[in-house]
Amino acid sequence: MKAIVLNLCAWIVLPFMDAIAKYLSSDLSFFQITWARYFFTVFWTLPLMFFFFRKNLTFSENPKLQILRGIILFSANICFFYSISIISLAKALTLAFVAPLITTTLSPIILGEKVGIKRWTAVIVGFIGTLVVIRPGFIEFNLATFAALATGCLYGIYLIITRKLHSTDNPLLTLLITGVVGATIGSFFVPIVWIPPTFEQWSWLGLMGIFACLGHLFLIYSLRFADASKLAPFGYFEIVTNIILGYFVFNHFPDIWTFAGLFIIISSGLYIFKRELNKYS
Repeated sequence: MKAIVLNLCAWIVLPFMDAIAKYLSSDLSFFQITWARYFFTVFWTLPLMFFFFRKNLTFSENPKLQILRGIILFSANICFFYSISIISLAKALTLAFVAPLITTTLSPIILGEKVGIKRWTAVIVGFIGTLVVIRPGFIEFNLATFAALATGCLYGIYLIITRKLHSTDNPLLTLLITGVVGATIGSFFVPIVWIPPTFEQWSWLGLMGIFACLGHLFLIYSLRFADASKLAPFGYFEIVTNIILGYFVFNHFPDIWTFAGLFIIISSGLYIFKRELNKYS
């Protein structure tokens, strides 16, 4: 139950990071935005750990896996921020929703989790719901759509590694290492594409870092309490937040197909939620 609530909080928060990145992509390079996302992760996380959670500032028990996790998430962000600089947020997110399928497929192989037919059904039904939202033929296949698809594949692997790390390292330490890895890689290349941000743009980049920290902290904590495959269907709830943001920020009003798809997506998540609730009742 705790894992589900934390996971849903992550998918409510993270779309705000995506929306800010989309908003800034018209003026700043997607690579620069990606670098800032990791720079501000370190900027916000390090003081928090130093002053309030200093005992967690230790060496990782699994440094190679932590670095690999950071590289994979950085690559996923590069792909996603590039895709939303070219295509709409809805299109990019829908293609990225292959992530729950990747997670469910790999979790029995890498994590040894048991994935039954009911959980598989919930994941597939949720994916069908996202297809209803955008409708087949809506997406033109190009480099940006390929990048969005790659985002989902990389993110699914990231969730698997995050679950694997849950028993070794503290979530805040995991968040900090991810930020350091991403900021370090980005720092080698960002001078090439650097565009001096205005004060307002720096403010948005800093706020994006806060949403990134909160969202991934919720995500890391949720994976400490439940299997990655069990939480996979709830990833589809991200589109709910994005539709709301699309309406209020980008003036995109949902049509009847969007509401039909949302009903399917929410139903798949509620089915898993009800099953987990019955276990503790």
